[in-house]
Amino acid sequence: MGERRPLLANGSVVGSYKPLYRYWELARERGAEEVAITGEDLEAVRRAVETRGRVSLLELMEELVRRFLPRVDPEIAREAYESLGWRMTGAEARRKIAEILAGWALEAAKNLNIVSLRGWRLPPT
Repeated sequence: MGERRPLLANGSVVGSYKPLYRYWELARERGAEEVAITGEDLEAVRRAVETRGRVSLLELMEELVRRFLPRVDPEIAREAYESLGWRMTGAEARRKIAEILAGWALEAAKNLNIVSLRGWRLPPT
């Protein structure tokens, strides 16, 4: 059996969801929000594609990362990565979690036929 993935995730963009699951565990322990993608996030992807037609995946990814950054607690993100053996600042870990969320949103959008993704994947986390 493969690695756990959130609803509508398929691993086509995000290589590993382990840091996100660890983030969720730590967030629950601290009574913080377990940040996730929403219908509004998928609607933002749909609007971007409908408005601009063909969209650079890197541009779309960066827009989504900016969308998710304010929702991610940098200290919880840092602790999540540290518990997995990665040392980084809170800002770096926060961005990595936001990148996973953005990748998940793109995978969900692909599965819902909102976008078509070809041959692109996040670097290992």
